[in-house]
Amino acid sequence: MSVARRSMARSIAAHAVLITYTLIALFPVFVIVINSLKSRRAIFADPLAWPTPETFDPVGYQTVLRQGDFLLYFQNSMIVTVASLFFVLLFGAMAAFALSEYRFRGNSLMGLYLALGIMIPIRLGTVVILQMMVAGGLVNTLTALVLVYTAQGLPLAVFILSEFMRGVSDDLKNAGRIDGLSEYAIFFRLVLPLVRPAMATVAVFTMIPIWNDLWFPLILAPSEATKTITLGSQVFIGQFVTNWNAVLAALSLAILPVLVMYLIFSRQLIRGITAGAVK
Repeated sequence: MSVARRSMARSIAAHAVLITYTLIALFPVFVIVINSLKSRRAIFADPLAWPTPETFDPVGYQTVLRQGDFLLYFQNSMIVTVASLFFVLLFGAMAAFALSEYRFRGNSLMGLYLALGIMIPIRLGTVVILQMMVAGGLVNTLTALVLVYTAQGLPLAVFILSEFMRGVSDDLKNAGRIDGLSEYAIFFRLVLPLVRPAMATVAVFTMIPIWNDLWFPLILAPSEATKTITLGSQVFIGQFVTNWNAVLAALSLAILPVLVMYLIFSRQLIRGITAGAVK
């Protein structure tokens, strides 16, 4: 009984810590949203105050929707992010399954090689990546961004998913093989459903850097037709004058997909993060 109580106490503590950090992380989002609905004077006079009838001003949203093709930028970001997440989760889960399930010579070295991407930032190879995209005719295409972000997210995905897949029961997989299931069926029908919390965790932590990235869209896809929402928001930031109402409005709109995804996967995300704390 005492073991169960200690396990429950650790679970409650882990959830409390996660909720606390979530509230702290959401505070800057709250500040951005309330200031996007205020006049420029009110933003600088009292940035933490709620909008009032005197300070309320939606000019930032009007500017964003009127100047530039914001809907196109939003669409480009959605395409790049969703496609990158799909390939990261698919290929990352396959690689993690192979590393955790099959024993072969060089298994540990292969896992270490795949994990090197976590320690070595992909931006160090920007010049080489740009040269490869130019040679392949992929500059100013969304395909270039999808390829780069897939490569960027795979190391973390393999590292996290392989640890979770090692915990899947061997008896369950062997029973599937006895019943005549192929390795692909075991992977998709038995293993993946059991590691959904880990998949949600990888998805959330992979999506945020992709959605917020400015570096690679600026280098690989700076044309008007391929701008992402983060790059498109820079049109309101000038060398001498910055339209803060428009900037805050653009950021508020850009935050929405991340919040929606977090709400959708929040339960699985919490289970994935706290899984190690309650064992």
